[in-house]
Amino acid sequence: MGRVLSQLAKLYDIDKFRRTHRSPFRILVGCVISLRTKDEVTYAATARLFGRVSTPEEMSRLRESTIAGLIYPAGFYQRKAKQIRAISRILARECAGKVPSEIDELLELPGVGRKTANLVVTLAFGKPGICVDVHVHRICNRLGWVETRHPDETEQVLREILPRRYWIPINETLVRHGQQVCKPVSPLCSGCPVTRDCPRLEVGRSR
Repeated sequence: MGRVLSQLAKLYDIDKFRRTHRSPFRILVGCVISLRTKDEVTYAATARLFGRVSTPEEMSRLRESTIAGLIYPAGFYQRKAKQIRAISRILARECAGKVPSEIDELLELPGVGRKTANLVVTLAFGKPGICVDVHVHRICNRLGWVETRHPDETEQVLREILPRRYWIPINETLVRHGQQVCKPVSPLCSGCPVTRDCPRLEVGRSR
């Protein structure tokens, strides 16, 4: 497990990637925007929004229609605009404009799930957490590290078996690998750098 993650992290230069600084609020809002939205659309939408405002107080004063216009064409942009404004109002009024640094507190915010909460505490605050999205869930099952049906189940198993030094980087490492090699359909197994350590569970056709 450790050998695979170390090899992939080196391949995708994860340490260099993680030195990029973003505010906790920007990371939180970016996670909201990213749901069912391609990365390039998410990055552009987040940049437009934070080119206009930068704090929960400022965001809460924007109209939902304005937020929606700035994050379009992100998926479900109108619903996300409502969620972003609701989160911003809570942070401004109840949290002194600060994003909580604990998972349980983040989960109390409107629409925030475990994936988003873990990503915020790890990327923004450097605290232990395991962010499990579809890529992490899929690849961990293919590698035989877990046998789970849902990302939340995968997170709980990984918390028991994954050494803590890999908790934070596992998400970016396996997301990069999932996007470029270990794809959902017909993964590029012939060019995979960790193929000798992978039993390719539940993989049908591959390239």
